[in-house]
Amino acid sequence: MTTDGMSGPWRIVSTEQVYDNPWISVREDQVIRPDGEPGIYGVVHFKNVAVGILPIEGDHIYLVGQYRYPLGLYSWEIPEGGCPEGEEPLRAAQRELSEETGLEARNWQRLGEAYLSNSVADEYAVWFLATGLVPGKQQPEGTEALSVRRVPLREALDMALSGEITDALSLVAIMSYMLGRTTTLTGAEG
Repeated sequence: MTTDGMSGPWRIVSTEQVYDNPWISVREDQVIRPDGEPGIYGVVHFKNVAVGILPIEGDHIYLVGQYRYPLGLYSWEIPEGGCPEGEEPLRAAQRELSEETGLEARNWQRLGEAYLSNSVADEYAVWFLATGLVPGKQQPEGTEALSVRRVPLREALDMALSGEITDALSLVAIMSYMLGRTTTLTGAEG
């Protein structure tokens, strides 16, 4: 994550925090835009890092289904959660996999990281490959009513490509994993 040239061509005149809770804060900046005109910019700050897990077993992946309150819809996703400040993303990923799926993994590999909506928010995500899966005990949080599905990787990719999976972290994690897997299998060089 780089913060060089934080304001870039934008000039911040003033900033005010307009909302705060334990998970996010929102600030409103009075700015001079790149075209020289005054403007306003709202920024959502996330207080933790998002973690996503690709629990892979052979040619299958585990997906989690849940109702997403902000969107008012049911969503199929990879297991995900928040990593509070001071906690290592790997530890948070291990906890989330266990809570959401009841699975534990013997092997972990950090696969990637990205900002999820960088035009209005600073939400940062890290995703991991989890293999060597063993059963544990599912313990969802009180805000989660979860379904777990084991699906072929190809079906998960089809779900991502068809729009059945719409969650940004799930999309980038599944597609980057499948692209890397294809590159490895074909011997192509990037």
